[in-house]
Amino acid sequence: MSEAAAAESSKIRTIILALGGTLAVAAIVGFFIYSSVCPCERTPGGLLMGERASEPVSDWSFANDVPLCQIQIWAGIRPHSVNLNCMATAEGKLYLSCSFCDTKYWASKVGENESGRLKLNGIVYRVIFNRVLDPAELDSAWAARVSKLQIHGGPGNPAPAPGAQRGDRWWSFNLVSAI
Repeated sequence: MSEAAAAESSKIRTIILALGGTLAVAAIVGFFIYSSVCPCERTPGGLLMGERASEPVSDWSFANDVPLCQIQIWAGIRPHSVNLNCMATAEGKLYLSCSFCDTKYWASKVGENESGRLKLNGIVYRVIFNRVLDPAELDSAWAARVSKLQIHGGPGNPAPAPGAQRGDRWWSFNLVSAI
């Protein structure tokens, strides 16, 4: 290979590496910008950002003061966050819920004792997720949801009638503080 051909090859390799590096940096910056904006409405997001909680939480009653919670789980190697209904019982136990959860991407990624994050009022809490299967506990979570939505229900998240029965495909997850 001549010196001119070697120099040209080196120049092309440098341009390709520079473009690749620029694209990688742009992708990372774009992901962080996206994570700072979403989850939004029904569009999932990435990392939940905000002030980190420094103390464990035993009474989650304050979750009933916000319309929706944001959760983050790990879907393989990437963070996945969504907006969800969350509600606390009178005893302060925290639950998430969703209808037709068996069709939701995030729910299929949550295993037993799954680590994740919860964002409420700008504070990010480390939590452990567990799906609730006990009918009595599901009824308790459902009653907390009905009560909360009487205040925070709206067009995209309507309040069930007081005394409404929980649907067969309604799932709930109990969250506990992981700090």
